[in-house]
Amino acid sequence: MKPTRQTRSGYRRPLVAVAAAGLLSAIAAVYVIGSPGGNTSAGKSCQASMAAASAAKPFAKGDVAAFLPAQKPLDLRDLKFKGPNGEDVSIAQFTGKTVLLNLWATWCAPCRKEMPALDRLAQARNGDDFAVVTVNLDRGGPEKPKAFLDEIGVASLTYYSDASNAVFQDLRSKARATGLPTTILAGPDGCEIGTMYGPAEWDHEDALQLIDAARAKAPGKTAG
Repeated sequence: MKPTRQTRSGYRRPLVAVAAAGLLSAIAAVYVIGSPGGNTSAGKSCQASMAAASAAKPFAKGDVAAFLPAQKPLDLRDLKFKGPNGEDVSIAQFTGKTVLLNLWATWCAPCRKEMPALDRLAQARNGDDFAVVTVNLDRGGPEKPKAFLDEIGVASLTYYSDASNAVFQDLRSKARATGLPTTILAGPDGCEIGTMYGPAEWDHEDALQLIDAARAKAPGKTAG
């Protein structure tokens, strides 16, 4: 009887091992395919932002623990929306600056909650090498979002908008936007450094350390 048992055991163990290996491979495949960093990168043109993403990674904690440093940064320069006077604006126009791009809407409660922090960040950091760019996605015109911004006393954010939601759909097609708020940190080269899904206290220490770590890698720029 022993040879029979050993034979059965001998066959069962490889089969179990093969099945387990197959399951692990399938799980790994799901994570690779679903990873926000798994999309086509812009290659050499985004190398500086890739270095900034690596520098920012250790600081994705606390208030910004959900920040995902880009594994393969997207070139965001062609993203377009409207400026305060209805003019066309693109991320390319911010080349040379690290940009915190935030997509929001008045019907999004977490967006409303984080807006004062974004305004304070803009007041403290906006300048020659940094810009907070908040893009409103309300479809009903600018009256309601502008009234909300006035109500909470926003003073340092320029009003950008995209009533067509094209910028959101573009990012969604590249696995960079699943809901609101979505915030992308982009380097002076116009490429993604990382993406944050959900709200954050952007003027708190955790966020400032992450932003400054990324900015320190910007060519010819210093954080502060």
